[in-house]
Amino acid sequence: MTVKKVLLLLITLILGSCIKMEPKQMEQQISISSSAKLDTATFAGGCFWCIESTFLDLDGIKQVTSGYSGGHVKNPTYEEVCSGKTGHLEAVQILFDPKIISFSELLDIFWRQIDPTDDSGAFADRGSQYQSAIFYHNNEQKILAEKSKEIIAKSGIFDRSIVTKIIKLPEFFPAEDYHQQYCKKNPARYYTYRSASGRDQYIKAVWGDVGLEKYKKPADEDVKNKLTDLQY
Repeated sequence: MTVKKVLLLLITLILGSCIKMEPKQMEQQISISSSAKLDTATFAGGCFWCIESTFLDLDGIKQVTSGYSGGHVKNPTYEEVCSGKTGHLEAVQILFDPKIISFSELLDIFWRQIDPTDDSGAFADRGSQYQSAIFYHNNEQKILAEKSKEIIAKSGIFDRSIVTKIIKLPEFFPAEDYHQQYCKKNPARYYTYRSASGRDQYIKAVWGDVGLEKYKKPADEDVKNKLTDLQY
């Protein structure tokens, strides 16, 4: 059988299977295929509500999950992690499209959300569970994280040592459902907490405008105006 015939047979089989699929099945199949092109980043920067909210609406970000990493207890609860006895850090795991936003860009955003010189917590939250860290998933991420840390250290912005850890990701445990997208589920409580934490005041004093606007997802109306009805 020639290569051309083999290709035609494969195309026929694929189209046939898609025709038989229910719309929901086709959507799941497309989702699985697309996810193969995505990458994952994991950061700890104090309260995971605050780090999660920073990345949620950026273009190229497909999912942000609050959770725990770096400890020695399987499936820890929020209360256990808050005790400081499990060794975990509050962290967020980010599923992103590297063709839209790169890991280096995520690092740049992350550094501008934390105090990398604080080894005892993060802003108003004290305790080892609130320390900052970059959990790398592969050697490429490790190299980029170490390079970015070196740049921050040599920038002259901080007069103390950079203590943010760079750690190979051991295991990530998603936090309880009520913590996920907390800023959207409980906006009043979230913004009251964030305002009182001192995080935003620190970020403004150190960085001024952190420049997140260039990473924001375009509004649906703007996207619609640029596409045909079929594309949209």
